[in-house]
Amino acid sequence: MKILIVGAGAIGGYFGGRLLEKGEDVTFLVREGRKEKLQQTGLNIQSKHGDLQLSPKLITKKEQSAPFDVVLLSTKSYQLKNAIEDVKAFVDSNTMILPLLNGIAHLTPLVEAFGEERVIGGLCFVETTLAEDGTIVQTSPTHQLIYGERTGDDTQRIQRLEQAFSGTKADFIRSDNIEQEMWHKYLFITAMSGITSMMESPIGPIRELESGQRTIQTLLEELAAIMEKMEAPIQRGIANMQLKRINSMSAEMKSSMQRDIEKMQATEAEHLQGYLLARAKELEMQVPVLEIIYTKLKLYEQKLTKDA
Repeated sequence: MKILIVGAGAIGGYFGGRLLEKGEDVTFLVREGRKEKLQQTGLNIQSKHGDLQLSPKLITKKEQSAPFDVVLLSTKSYQLKNAIEDVKAFVDSNTMILPLLNGIAHLTPLVEAFGEERVIGGLCFVETTLAEDGTIVQTSPTHQLIYGERTGDDTQRIQRLEQAFSGTKADFIRSDNIEQEMWHKYLFITAMSGITSMMESPIGPIRELESGQRTIQTLLEELAAIMEKMEAPIQRGIANMQLKRINSMSAEMKSSMQRDIEKMQATEAEHLQGYLLARAKELEMQVPVLEIIYTKLKLYEQKLTKDA
């Protein structure tokens, strides 16, 4: 199976590297500058699950190639529009589009661009970051990539994908209820990224405070209430489940959004918090904690734009 990874950043580089380690046919679609860098240094991964030094196949959007069987999108939401245009030349009627973006809003433009039948569901749980020299650093035990047909059907193509992903030194997990998995991840990451970014702290010190614990719980309840009103396929009691998960995490855990802010980079606030806040307004719901977090993030982005 021919696999195209869009970008060789922290997430795409990590999972693509694990597939390469297994021996799968993996190509990375990268910018010209990133291609030159990777040709010099190789793709380097530092992980508690085993370090890797690889020389991957690389391609830019200007180069030609036969269509791929699966395109794995691991971009940020604000990069999605350009990524869609970049991959069109590498897609045919048999290509699966597997997005790992956080949230739900990205499904609409992907379906519009490639068709309902080509877009499958996906998400991941992994804590990765790029070091200054371009090395992908992965330190936590969790490295899951979850995927499946959005219909839940057991299709031949998803069986082929499962075979390609099996035996890899990362957890590639097939789900027959991927849309619910995506909504649950959306709830979790919106709360986790929002709380840690607003408080400018890892999760541990926040949840140790009584007021912090209440704020986390209130935010989770607000997010779940919006999703319920939207008739999203979430489990009853998911807010409490996600609270237990947050309380069980390493005290030093930071969200990727918080790390982006620390590096003075753009965030996915509009795609995560903004999307649900807009739905809450349409539904005439009061969600004060979510609104405060969104305001904080928008003020940061305004400052980022002004200082650019």
